[in-house]
Formats: sequence, structure tokens, C-alpha cells
Amino acid sequence: MRLTACLLLIATLCLSAVQPAAAENRVVPEGNRHVEQPRVPGASLRRTKAGRTSFDAKYEKVRELLANDRKLVAKIRSTAAAYGIAPIHMIGAIVGEHTYNVDAYDRLQAYYVKAAAYAGNSFHFGYDGESVDEFVKRPQFADCTGENSSYALWSCRERVWEREFRGRTVGGQTFPNNRFSAVFFQPFFAGQTFGLGQINPLTALMLTDMVSRVSGYDRLDENNAGAVYEAIMDPDVSLAYMAASIRHAIDAYRSIAGMDISHNPGLTATLYNVGSPDERATALAAKNAGGEVHWPEENYYGWLVNDKLAELEALL
Repeated sequence: MRLTACLLLIATLCLSAVQPAAAENRVVPEGNRHVEQPRVPGASLRRTKAGRTSFDAKYEKVRELLANDRKLVAKIRSTAAAYGIAPIHMIGAIVGEHTYNVDAYDRLQAYYVKAAAYAGNSFHFGYDGESVDEFVKRPQFADCTGENSSYALWSCRERVWEREFRGRTVGGQTFPNNRFSAVFFQPFFAGQTFGLGQINPLTALMLTDMVSRVSGYDRLDENNAGAVYEAIMDPDVSLAYMAASIRHAIDAYRSIAGMDISHNPGLTATLYNVGSPDERATALAAKNAGGEVHWPEENYYGWLVNDKLAELEALL
């Protein structure tokens, strides 16, 4: 009996020595890695200058919107809880978007009014007379058909676009040297994102499985562009897509890079801004494969969120 107990103890110690290394998730330190704010892109500078305003003024405007709209903050808190994330991550993303990309409306009701203006409008996702649904039936996309989630499916299609079509001539047709989302999913003008969460239509299609499962909203379909725009512009639904995007980024960094970014709102805001968390987590994992630890870094947008973190947490 004593020998058996000893053997069991040795086995347990061996397992405990091995398992943490396999399951280890390094908690990314709080705060910014950069002492000074990284450079703000020229496009953001030009938009702000054209609006005859400043980043400081836009930041104060969105902060005031959140401070004065307790109903909105309550919705943010409840949505964040449904997706298992801290609400500060959603606050950070909203502040970043409305500081650097768009101006905030003075009242939440204005977002509902804007969303209603798009409801029922007739437009579609496509390029050069070909709908995106027809386009992804091309043989180059055959390997994507087996994907079992909306995120995996549309991510696969996006990769095929980058590899096979972007900036290339295929079958006598020349395709733009631009992102899949900009070419096929923005029928008004390139670079458009919409609503409180500034969600891209392709991002919404990627996340529709999670949002349908967690929040119960209808799944989105690329053949119903109007429903996609209505969803991402409706503040209530948009909050669900925002939370799903942040949840996916946190999960991707944990499972792919072994990094827990859930304590650093500046990083989740950065990923909300730049997108492609799976690819970025994969690149970080490869960089860390040699044993030296490289932490993920915030961009200009995430830097602001971490720099203003005390003010933003006070809104909650």
C-alpha cells in the first residue's frame, strides 16, 4: 500500500510538472508598453482636421455621452456580462472609435434614428456586378465549405481573397488591390464602418454565430445586406457584436499565443481597431517560440485607452 501511494505521488508530481507548461497562459501586464503614444495615422488626422475639431475634443465628447447616458452604460455592463468580459473593454472600444474614426452623436437616440434610415433599403454586397455569394462559389473557395462556424468560414474566404484574387487578374478579370471587406462589403464607399460600435459588415458576418448563440439575435446572411447594416447600426445589436469581437480576440490570444490579454483594455481596443486577432496571435506565438517573451503592444488607439483608464473606469 505504501509503495502504491508513493508511485501515485510520483506520478502526480510528474504530471503537475508537465501540465502547467502546456496550459500556461502568461498574463499580459497592465498599462502601455510604449512610453509615448504611437503615431496616429494620417487618415485619422485628416478626418479630424476636416471636421474642424481635435482628438481631445472628440474624446471629451464621447466621454460625456457615456457619463450622461446611464441607460447606455447599463446596457454595456449587461452585454459584457453575457459575453464574459469586463465592461471596460467595451467602453475602451467605443471611446477609441469615436475619438479617432468618427464623431459621437450627443444622444444614443441619434444612433437609433440613423439605423432606422437604413432599414429596408435595397442594396447588396458584391463587386463588378457579381454578388459575394456568387463570388465565393468559385473553385478557389472549395476548401472553405467544410468550416463549421461563421468565423472560420469567412476568415477562410478572406484568406483565399488575399492569396488568389487581391491585386491579381483571374480569368481575365482584374481585382482591386484592397481588402476583401472593402471590395465586396461596402456598397457606399470604402472604409465604412457603422453605428455605436463602428462594426464592419464582414466582421458582423464572421461573428454572427456567436451573437446568435449568446444574445439570440437572428443569424446574418450575406444575401441580405440590409439586415446586416440594420444589425450593426442598431445600438443594442451593435453592442452584442462589439462584445463578441472582444471575446473572440481574448480567446484567440489565450488559445494561440498563450497570452491572457483580458486585464489590458488598451490591447483589446487595439485589436478591435486593427482586426485579425487570430493572425496576430499566431505571429506572436511564432515570435515567442524561441523562449524569449515578447508582449503584445498597443497602437495609438489602445494607448489612449490605457492612458485614460482611470477616467474611463469611473464611467462604470
